[in-house]
Order: sequence, then structure tokens, then C-alpha cells
Amino acid sequence: MSAAQQNPSERLFAQFLGLERQARAARDIDSLAYALVNDAQALFGYRHTALLIAGRVRALTGISVVEAHAPFVAFVENAAGQLLAQKRLDKPQVVTADSFSAQIQADWQSLSTGAVFWLPLLDRQQNPYGGLWIAREQPWSSAEQALLEQLGDCYSHAWQALQPRKPWRLRWPRRKVAVAVAALLVLLLLPVRQSVLAPAEVVPLDGQVVAAPLDGVIAEFLVKPNQNVKKGDVLVRFDATSIKAQADVAERSLQVAEAELRANAQRAFSDAESGARIDLFTARVAQKRAERDYARELLARTEVKAERDGIAVFADAQRWTGLPVQTGERLMVVADPGQAELRIDLAVADVLAFEPGGEVALFLDSDPLHRHSARLQRLAYEAQTVAGGQLAYRLDAEFDQAPPRIGLRGTAKLYGERGPLALYLLRRPLAALRQTVGL
Repeated sequence: MSAAQQNPSERLFAQFLGLERQARAARDIDSLAYALVNDAQALFGYRHTALLIAGRVRALTGISVVEAHAPFVAFVENAAGQLLAQKRLDKPQVVTADSFSAQIQADWQSLSTGAVFWLPLLDRQQNPYGGLWIAREQPWSSAEQALLEQLGDCYSHAWQALQPRKPWRLRWPRRKVAVAVAALLVLLLLPVRQSVLAPAEVVPLDGQVVAAPLDGVIAEFLVKPNQNVKKGDVLVRFDATSIKAQADVAERSLQVAEAELRANAQRAFSDAESGARIDLFTARVAQKRAERDYARELLARTEVKAERDGIAVFADAQRWTGLPVQTGERLMVVADPGQAELRIDLAVADVLAFEPGGEVALFLDSDPLHRHSARLQRLAYEAQTVAGGQLAYRLDAEFDQAPPRIGLRGTAKLYGERGPLALYLLRRPLAALRQTVGL
């Protein structure tokens, strides 16, 4: 008889151990969630159980897919939210309808049953990250509540073993998320100086451009890059072999024309026909003299001289030596090293509303930590193709203090008007979107 009386208790204990074993044996979160809402139904006889994680229903008894907008789901989530507001979410307890709002009480009558037990799921710091809403018609006895509380410890441990990190909604509560979003919006509305970056180069200011005075071949460069030169110094010498020969031929042709003119003038005293041809020979002498003078002028141009004091600004003499050039082709610039300006090539997509006198900061490639201040002077109205095939506007800026060495390159930062930080960060994406969709 005593053995027969112990069977129900033994069976109850075996079922309880089976629930714990099934929870710990779950291989993933979905199988564990299914076990939490379904496996204990035979032991406790509940009508339905809802598993809530971070305030959202994760699983329901007898339902494979939870509909997020279902009435019962909304009712359980709202009830859990009020338990959280009442600071009762971390305690296993019997929940009664009179502790909730009138709306939840009305939903309770149509969606749930009278006896509800809230079983929290706690982390290692005893903070709730979820729980089970267990509802049935019969009241909960003290023994059943003790079993559920012990079962809750097992369920919490099993869930954390599969998902050790808290859900993001718990790591970032709604209030903190709202505060963070509000702070981000305020930050995006803060006014900042609009600015863009563009490649820049230190170039001579009002320098003498030395161009090829004739078509020919450069024989030698007599100066080196950045060498000091004086007014009258020879900079470049062209190959004058053909020009000297041309000058010699022109000189001989002039001498021949002058001799013919003299001989014809002597015969004119006795020969009327010779006198009639004096004008022709005079014109021929003038022509040959002009050809000789032009040849001499070309010969003089074979030596290009500096017209002012300064430094010779060019890249490499070896690149020009022996190279045929055309008249007007730029060879170098003779400039005052103390007078320089900043030339900026600003891409078309980066143009802002710049005004003359606007602030410009230059960071040289050779010294990126040192800032050189300048002021915008001119902005081209028409874009032109620069190195790399990109369209860019030419901008000129004047240095506030002593300029860097001519020829140095770097990055210029141009400042425009103030605007919200959001526009500063999203200006290019918005421009690209507008060009793509046409809005």
C-alpha cells in the first residue's frame, strides 16, 4: 500500500527531472523556446504559456510561428511592460488582473484565464531578461509554485548557455535608445563650417614665363631647377647650326644683290634700259637685307636670356635637352621666391558657395602637421580638364604670411558657410542620389 501511495510523487518527480533534462539538452534557441512553452503542459495542466524575451513574445504553446500583431501577443507584451513598470518582473509570482490597467483587465477576460503565474528568467546578476506567462483555470498551489521557481532556474541557465549575450533591447533599453537618437539628431543639427579638400600647389606670383622664341631643338639648359639668375643671364641655348647657315646664305645673297645694283647703276649712264631696271634691283636689295636681318634676329633668339632677377622654376633640364619645341612652348618661369600664391584644382562635385577672402588652409605633403593660412582671391567660372582627366575649377589664394617654397604640393582645405552637420556628412550621398533618381 505504501509503495502504491508513493507512485504519484515519484511520477511527478520524474516528470520534473525530465523537464530539466530536456531544457538542458536543447541544441539551439528555437528548440529550447519550443520546450519551454510546451513540455511542462502535461505536468502543470496550463492552457497556454507565452515566452517573452526582452519584452517581446518569442514562443507560444501549440503555435509554430508567432504573429507579432496578434491580439494575445500584444496583450501579453503590454502586461509584461506594466510588470516592469511596477518593478515586479524579477519575482516568480501569481499575477492577478486587478494589478493592471482597465484595458489589460478587459483583454484578460477575453484572451487569458484567471490563474496566471509569472516565471522570470534571470541572468547571473539576477536581472530579468525574459519570462514565462503561464495561464490555467485552477489556482496555483504552493508546491507547484516551488516547482516552477526551481524550473525557472534551470530554464534561465539553459537559455544563457545557448545565448550568453543579452538581446540588444535589454542592452539598450527604449529610454536609452530614445535618448541616444535624440542626442544624435541634436548633434546632426549643430552648425559647422562647411569645408572641402582639394589638391594644391605653390606657384610663382607674377613670374616671367620663358617660352620658346622659335621652332628648333634645345641644345642645352644653362641653369638648374631653382637656381638664382640675374637679368641678362643666358637660360637656354638652341641648336643654331641651320640658322647660322641661313644667315650666311642671306648675307651672301645681299652682297650679290648690292653688286648687281651697283653695276646696273654704272651702266645706266649709257644704257637707258639699265636705268629703267634700277628700281627693280633696289627692291631686290631691300628684300635680301630683310631676309638677312630676319636670319640675324633668329640667330640672336637661339640664346634665351632672363628679363628679371629671380629663380628658375622648372622640373628637369634633361627632359628638354635635345627635344624639338615649337614657338611659344613654355620652358620655365623666372620668379621671385618671396612672391608666391596657392593654386588649387577643385573638383566640380566639391564646389561650395565660396566668396573672395574666404579662409584656406594648406597642409603640405612634405610637412602635413604644419598649417599654412591663405585667403581665396579668384575662382574660375569655367571648369577645365586637369591631370587625370578630371574636371576641376582653378582657384587662386594669397598666403597670409611668408609663402612656402615654390613647387611644393599638398592638400588645401577650403572653408565655406556654416550649415548643419547632417549636410556636411550627407552632402555627397545626397548629390549622388539626386543625380541618380533625379529628385
